[in-house]
Amino acid sequence: MFERFSRFQKILIPLISVVLGLIVGAIIMLVSGFNPIQGYAALLKGSLGESFYIGETIRQITPYIFAGLAVAFAFRTGLFNIGVEGQLLVGWVASVWVGLAFDLPKIIHLPMAILAGALAGALWAFIPGILKARLRVHEVIVTIMMNYIALHFCNYLIRFVISDEQNTTDRVPESASLKSPFFETLTEFSTMHYGIFLALAAVIIYYIILERTTTGFELRSVGFNQNASEYAGMNVNRNIVLSMLISGAFAGLGGAMEGLGTFGYGFIHGAFSGVGFDGIAVALLGGNVALGIVFAAALFGILKQGALIMPLESGVPTELVEIVIAIIIFFVASSYIIAYLLQRLKKGAK
Repeated sequence: MFERFSRFQKILIPLISVVLGLIVGAIIMLVSGFNPIQGYAALLKGSLGESFYIGETIRQITPYIFAGLAVAFAFRTGLFNIGVEGQLLVGWVASVWVGLAFDLPKIIHLPMAILAGALAGALWAFIPGILKARLRVHEVIVTIMMNYIALHFCNYLIRFVISDEQNTTDRVPESASLKSPFFETLTEFSTMHYGIFLALAAVIIYYIILERTTTGFELRSVGFNQNASEYAGMNVNRNIVLSMLISGAFAGLGGAMEGLGTFGYGFIHGAFSGVGFDGIAVALLGGNVALGIVFAAALFGILKQGALIMPLESGVPTELVEIVIAIIIFFVASSYIIAYLLQRLKKGAK
């Protein structure tokens, strides 16, 4: 979406979108009879006001980074991976399964459980990838439907395979856990864990793959123009599948963060977690670039965590945050309109 904009516009447009979203959210609060200053003050207090809340915010940010990277990687290579939610779920279950199935030293067990999550997510994304490459089946339809398959398949595995007809699995042992006693002490026993370091490492890997490797150049070229890439000698089908595999791996890692870190177990999901779908908004707001995704994930983490405290501190319902997020996405989607207005203002200033 942002490829045709200048570097300045790529930074300014998301910022304007966020500001407009917050302004419209404040107007909605006023119309609904709430004080927007108190509402936003409560939101900031609930996300950054105390060490516990800061830890919980960072914990929220961690899977958002992975989900945003998953969506953005597909976007940058010309694909629409709307199945990040399902890939995240299978990564979650696979990582917990490996965590419970083996008794190994932590230096082996934890990496193996994390890699299992990445592999599960990649394999789940492989199906729409190969269908797109071989049969030209649109990946949006397939990935959307596979979200539902993943939800019910994972619930079946948890109830009848990993556990003995229970709604939750056992907790993963310490050897496969991302939990951090240091962070727990530092943040008054929040659920912040070591996964944030893996998320930041994934951001670097994302940047290196797309911007600093021949493979990344080919993937982006195929995304820009498949016919021209094929004429240049690139294997279009292979790159389509590879793109979906890498995207799914990022999503699966996000699930592993939840299974091995935030919760430490698997459980029956009555509905989607929403993290994978929010990853679409994170990628859009971050302009599909590595650093932008980090800031966008941080914003979403602050909004989501702060929304939990808003009803208690100011009486503003948590649903309002969802409205603010939706409005921000609307303005991001209207980025060309914002760019046009900026150009008109620039011409008027002259």
